[in-house]
Amino acid sequence: MSSSDDYDNLSKEEREARDQADRAREQEEQAALPYKWTQLLGEVDITVPVPNGTKARDLVVAISKKKLSVGLKGKEKILDGELCMDVKVEESTWTLEDNQLVLIHLEKINKERWWENVLTHHPKIDTRKIEPGNSKLSDLDGETRGMVEKMMFDNQQKQLGKPTSDELRKIEALKKFQAAHPEMDFSKAKIS
Repeated sequence: MSSSDDYDNLSKEEREARDQADRAREQEEQAALPYKWTQLLGEVDITVPVPNGTKARDLVVAISKKKLSVGLKGKEKILDGELCMDVKVEESTWTLEDNQLVLIHLEKINKERWWENVLTHHPKIDTRKIEPGNSKLSDLDGETRGMVEKMMFDNQQKQLGKPTSDELRKIEALKKFQAAHPEMDFSKAKIS
């Protein structure tokens, strides 16, 4: 891949032409691999074709934190190497579908980075060009979900001209203080 400085100096048409050429090269390289793969931020799914009629007992599949290997007993491995990033072994699985496809599901340890490739010695994809699909709030971890819900609520409140969650919290604190101190005059109090 070219350096980003060169890319930034290109015209819009030149960028589009380079992007198109890069996509074509990437697709060609990925098509030559002995498997297909897709990813979400938290997981990678790999499909490895095997000869029709293959039984699970004929397979040798090894998933470790840093390595992956798939093959048929007594034959050369179909894929074997170091993963580009670590996986959660206890949450990663494989199954044989229709006696002709090995489906491998890998749970990423780092759920905030796209993988450039599955195995480090295989061609890389340009992760800057990935366009993630829409995700649901339920896909997020608790802390992130809470932050996103708060931002959505505050944005909606602002659009309606109502107080945000922080402003509501300040108003509530002032009301509690007023209730605890009825002898004080709060008529000119301002909340900031």
